[in-house]
Amino acid sequence: MDNGWCCKRMLNLDDPIHLETAEEDGFIVTFPDGPEAITQGEDEDEALLRAVDALETALSFYMDARRPLPVPSTAAGRPIVHPSALESAKLALYAEVTMKGVRKPELARRLGWRPPQVDRLFDLQHASRFDQIEAAAHALGRRVNVTLPV
Repeated sequence: MDNGWCCKRMLNLDDPIHLETAEEDGFIVTFPDGPEAITQGEDEDEALLRAVDALETALSFYMDARRPLPVPSTAAGRPIVHPSALESAKLALYAEVTMKGVRKPELARRLGWRPPQVDRLFDLQHASRFDQIEAAAHALGRRVNVTLPV
């Protein structure tokens, strides 16, 4: 079992955005790495806040389709947005089961849970408990590590 010391893999969820002024006032946000995501806001702060929701929605499409998550390009001076902490943990868990080829029924068996409980772990709209995400990570031989970037 990987205790997290030897093989640290970190999922990059910092997505660069393209922020442009809209013709009719406000700002439009597009994602170079995710054409599914587009949003807008009355001002820059609102546009950035809505960009997080657009990013989470687009990434949920990948999860629903059981596709690998897209890898963000480098920011190259562009603003970046990233999912909230809970959604980031869920996305990292999804990336791990995808990489290891573990299907939801197998994860449910390992955890001793019913399949709907596992389904909720991969639902970005569901407010899962963090201890459930930690238990699922442990069942995959991983652990959750939270950091606060400087």
